[in-house]
Amino acid sequence: MRTAGRALLAGVVVLASSLVSGCGERAQVVDYTSGKYQGKTDTRPWENDPGAARYTTSKWTPGNKTSWEEAIRVRNQGQNEYGRVQ
Repeated sequence: MRTAGRALLAGVVVLASSLVSGCGERAQVVDYTSGKYQGKTDTRPWENDPGAARYTTSKWTPGNKTSWEEAIRVRNQGQNEYGRVQ
């Protein structure tokens, strides 16, 4: 009977510590200005490099929106199940 009490006590301690552990959150933005985005600004997708050849098969010219759109269209057609089945 004593071991059951100890097991129950240990379970209560573990449960209480897991509930209290969520109370230690720190602020993620130090100086918040209302209405202002303080993160990293994004670039347009077609202004980036196509990536390493090992990770992607899409190729486009950086800065050329038309070549980027064509690369996305070709990639999407490769993922089209109707075209792959036939």
